[in-house]
Amino acid sequence: MPFQSGDAGKGAGLFKTRCAQCHTLGAGEPHKVGPNLHGVFGRKTGQADGYSYTAANVNKGITWDEQTLFEYLENPKKYIPGTKMAFAGLKKDKDRNDLVTYLKEATA
Repeated sequence: MPFQSGDAGKGAGLFKTRCAQCHTLGAGEPHKVGPNLHGVFGRKTGQADGYSYTAANVNKGITWDEQTLFEYLENPKKYIPGTKMAFAGLKKDKDRNDLVTYLKEATA
Protein backbone atom coordinates (compact mmCIF):
# COMPACT_ATOMS: atom_id res chain seq x y z
CA MET A 1 0.00 0.00 0.00
CA PRO A 2 1.36 3.46 -0.81
CA PHE A 3 1.50 6.32 1.68
CA GLN A 4 -1.73 8.27 2.11
CA SER A 5 -2.03 11.51 4.05
CA GLY A 6 -3.10 10.78 7.62
CA ASP A 7 -4.10 12.52 10.84
CA ALA A 8 -1.20 14.65 12.10
CA GLY A 9 -2.76 14.92 15.56
CA LYS A 10 -2.77 11.15 15.95
CA GLY A 11 0.74 11.07 14.50
CA ALA A 12 1.89 13.51 17.19
CA GLY A 13 0.59 11.11 19.84
CA LEU A 14 2.40 8.20 18.21
CA PHE A 15 5.62 10.22 18.06
CA LYS A 16 5.36 11.09 21.74
CA THR A 17 4.78 7.49 22.84
CA ARG A 18 6.89 5.56 20.31
CA CYS A 19 9.65 7.88 19.04
CA ALA A 20 10.40 10.83 21.34
CA GLN A 21 12.48 8.78 23.76
CA CYS A 22 15.11 8.47 20.99
CA HIS A 23 14.48 11.36 18.55
CA THR A 24 14.06 15.15 18.60
CA LEU A 25 12.37 17.19 15.85
CA GLY A 26 13.25 20.86 16.21
CA ALA A 27 16.01 22.77 14.44
CA GLY A 28 19.12 22.83 16.62
CA GLU A 29 17.84 20.28 19.13
CA PRO A 30 20.39 17.66 20.15
CA HIS A 31 20.64 14.10 18.91
CA LYS A 32 19.55 11.46 21.41
CA VAL A 33 20.03 7.70 20.96
CA GLY A 34 18.70 8.40 17.44
CA PRO A 35 19.33 11.45 15.28
CA ASN A 36 17.43 14.72 15.35
CA LEU A 37 14.87 14.46 12.54
CA HIS A 38 14.60 18.14 11.60
CA GLY A 39 14.92 18.43 7.82
CA VAL A 40 14.71 14.66 7.26
CA PHE A 41 12.43 14.97 4.21
CA GLY A 42 14.62 15.28 1.13
CA ARG A 43 17.75 14.10 2.97
CA LYS A 44 19.59 10.89 2.12
CA THR A 45 19.93 8.14 4.72
CA GLY A 46 22.73 8.57 7.22
CA GLN A 47 23.33 12.28 6.62
CA ALA A 48 22.29 14.24 9.74
CA ASP A 49 25.31 16.31 10.79
CA GLY A 50 26.95 15.22 14.02
CA TYR A 51 25.26 11.83 14.32
CA SER A 52 27.19 8.55 14.14
CA TYR A 53 25.29 6.25 11.76
CA THR A 54 25.96 2.61 10.91
CA ALA A 55 27.52 1.93 7.51
CA ALA A 56 24.27 0.16 6.56
CA ASN A 57 22.31 3.38 7.05
CA VAL A 58 24.83 5.56 5.24
CA ASN A 59 25.12 3.11 2.34
CA LYS A 60 21.36 2.59 1.87
CA GLY A 61 21.46 5.73 -0.27
CA ILE A 62 17.73 6.44 -0.50
CA THR A 63 16.19 9.87 0.00
CA TRP A 64 13.63 10.20 2.78
CA ASP A 65 10.16 11.17 1.61
CA GLU A 66 6.63 10.18 2.59
CA GLN A 67 6.80 6.81 0.81
CA THR A 68 10.28 5.77 1.94
CA LEU A 69 9.50 6.64 5.57
CA PHE A 70 6.16 4.82 5.32
CA GLU A 71 7.98 1.68 4.14
CA TYR A 72 10.88 2.04 6.60
CA LEU A 73 8.67 2.50 9.65
CA GLU A 74 6.88 -0.80 9.05
CA ASN A 75 10.06 -2.76 9.85
CA PRO A 76 13.27 -0.68 10.09
CA LYS A 77 15.62 -3.67 10.45
CA LYS A 78 14.19 -5.29 7.31
CA TYR A 79 14.32 -2.04 5.30
CA ILE A 80 17.92 -1.26 6.37
CA PRO A 81 19.58 -4.50 7.53
CA GLY A 82 22.31 -3.53 10.00
CA THR A 83 20.64 -0.36 11.30
CA LYS A 84 21.10 0.27 15.00
CA MET A 85 17.51 1.51 15.32
CA ALA A 86 15.97 -0.83 17.89
CA PHE A 87 12.36 0.12 17.08
CA ALA A 88 10.32 -2.90 15.91
CA GLY A 89 8.12 -0.82 13.62
CA LEU A 90 4.48 0.14 13.18
CA LYS A 91 2.58 -2.66 11.46
CA LYS A 92 -0.67 -0.75 10.84
CA ASP A 93 -0.73 1.32 7.64
CA LYS A 94 -2.94 3.92 9.33
CA ASP A 95 -0.45 4.45 12.16
CA ARG A 96 2.40 4.92 9.68
CA ASN A 97 0.32 7.33 7.58
CA ASP A 98 -0.51 9.38 10.69
CA LEU A 99 3.10 9.41 11.91
CA VAL A 100 4.60 10.35 8.54
CA THR A 101 1.99 13.10 8.09
CA TYR A 102 2.97 14.52 11.50
CA LEU A 103 6.70 14.22 10.78
CA LYS A 104 6.30 16.09 7.48
CA GLU A 105 4.83 19.04 9.39
CA ALA A 106 7.00 18.86 12.52
CA THR A 107 10.40 18.54 10.82
CA ALA A 108 10.01 21.27 8.18
